[in-house]
Amino acid sequence: MNSTFMGIEIGKRGLMAHNQGLTTTGHNLTNASTEGYSRQRVEFGTFEPIYAPHLNREETPGQLGQGVVAVRVERVRDELLEGQIVAQQGGLGYWDTRDKYVAILEQIHNEPTEVSVRAQMDKFWDAWQELSLHPSETAPREAVVQRGKTLIDAIHGQYRRLASTRDMLEEDIGVVTYQVNGLSRQIAMLNEEIVKVEAMGDNPNDLYDRRDLLVERLGKLVPVTVDRRDPDEFMVHIDGHVLVQGSIARELALETDPGNDGYSRIMWKDTGSQAFIPGGTLGALVELRDVDLREEIAALDTMTLSFTDMVNEVHRGAYGLNGSTGVDFFTEQPAINNVAGNFDRDGDGAYDSSYVHRITGGNALDPQEQLGLAGVIRLSAPGGEVSVEYRPTDTVADLVKRINFSGAEVTARLTPDGRLQLRATTAADSANPDFVIRHVEDSGEFLAGYAGLLASSGPEGAYDWARPDAVVGLRAGGEAGPGAEFAVAPLAHPSGWIEVSRAVSLDLTSVAAGFGLNGRPAEAGDGSAALAIARLRSGPVMVGSQSTFDDYFADAVARIGLKGEQAGRMAETQSRIVKNLTDTRDSISGVNIDEELANMIKFQHGYAAAAKFIANFDEMLDTIINRMGV
Repeated sequence: MNSTFMGIEIGKRGLMAHNQGLTTTGHNLTNASTEGYSRQRVEFGTFEPIYAPHLNREETPGQLGQGVVAVRVERVRDELLEGQIVAQQGGLGYWDTRDKYVAILEQIHNEPTEVSVRAQMDKFWDAWQELSLHPSETAPREAVVQRGKTLIDAIHGQYRRLASTRDMLEEDIGVVTYQVNGLSRQIAMLNEEIVKVEAMGDNPNDLYDRRDLLVERLGKLVPVTVDRRDPDEFMVHIDGHVLVQGSIARELALETDPGNDGYSRIMWKDTGSQAFIPGGTLGALVELRDVDLREEIAALDTMTLSFTDMVNEVHRGAYGLNGSTGVDFFTEQPAINNVAGNFDRDGDGAYDSSYVHRITGGNALDPQEQLGLAGVIRLSAPGGEVSVEYRPTDTVADLVKRINFSGAEVTARLTPDGRLQLRATTAADSANPDFVIRHVEDSGEFLAGYAGLLASSGPEGAYDWARPDAVVGLRAGGEAGPGAEFAVAPLAHPSGWIEVSRAVSLDLTSVAAGFGLNGRPAEAGDGSAALAIARLRSGPVMVGSQSTFDDYFADAVARIGLKGEQAGRMAETQSRIVKNLTDTRDSISGVNIDEELANMIKFQHGYAAAAKFIANFDEMLDTIINRMGV
């Protein structure tokens, strides 16, 4: 029933509700500059009236209201917009990271012209050209050796800078992984606190803001998606895998990968399975380390090995001023000591593989001669093998070109004496060794009878690295002609260890300049070998997928330039997308000072009105209690 003091209670509720409104406004104003804060809004509602229609009540007209109450304090937030921002953070972190590191790669390649690898190589070719003109003198030989050393120093310097950048990426991967684990744990702890507060019927708005901010930061490091369907278990996923589920946070761990130069791979700590990070800062770091930097080092290794191998090939067959021959100009260090290339790949103490880098056929070929044969050559390639078909009307040069453009991890060329040479390149899959020929097979007679490389055709005559003594399948010398020659695979990363050989460094007269004639040492004025080496500068030598050394340098600069342009453009685009989204969010969830001041005045006036109402009602009660007597 209606109470005499009901008015006091109504006024008190008005004071409390407007006081909460003022407090919430003050909370908004003081957090206007707080990162991740969403403005909060008090929702007022009428208190339950005295009489409900379905209950017995006095005969009074209508229901009597009992004032106002603060129903809830809500934060102003657009969940759909939040999801878009979190989704775009991964792209922002990815392209920002790539932009930073590709700029470092550009600096490595765009070094001052006078000290660049290309400039030093040009000087090296010029020195051989000079020696071809003065083959009987010592001074040109001194220039060849010194410029060779300067070139090798430049190659070593570029390799060290690339390797140190890869080491820097490895360190950053460790740091970012630690940050991801830390953010995941913090989100899980907030989830636990939020559930406890929600169980009491309250809205932990500040905890919501803090969690959303952590998710946004996490989304920049790794691409995440958020699942809010279960109010008791806020979930965060990476690439379809749960990272955070309620109060449980899974952790990422780093494990050494022997097949990737000892660098780490990212694993799920609880299951031990590999974690794949498709974007974000961490995904960009892994991609830069295992794809971009690995490709740059592999390209430099391929160029260095091709360059030194071909110079040695010519130099070994020529004569020095002292009559010596068979001398390498650059050092060659095999990866294994077994002369047949046999290697124990699985570590069980028995040979199970053959590590061969180069195979040269025994027969001299005319590049313009038609084959008159048909068949299919199968060569190792990324992810398996590729087939190279040849027809009777094809020339030798046609088939060589077709092999080089087949996508195989083997290149083909004709040596100066016309023999077919197959050379392994770096492997796209880090599980496979670099500079190792894995498979060579010919269904026809080109590699066997024509080029003198394989002993026989078909699968039974194929060369395959997955067995010891695979070189037995190559053609041996005999009545059919000279046998095939092979070279054992070199140590990993030749651009980091190749040097000018001690033989030519200590004795300049060992530097070969001429080929000689009919097995006799070259005359003092014979510069044919020096000229042949100088011609390697622009000859079709197949440096990986590039035809010449000039092609390699042009491709390297263009490749890095295009990557830098793409990274810069995408980083700017992604930054603008995120900025537009965050600006939209700020317009919705951000604190507007003018609006809050208006609310403050409104709540202040409401509070004063409630206080005035209580004062007036008090006067009424005073009249009833103190002035109405007997």
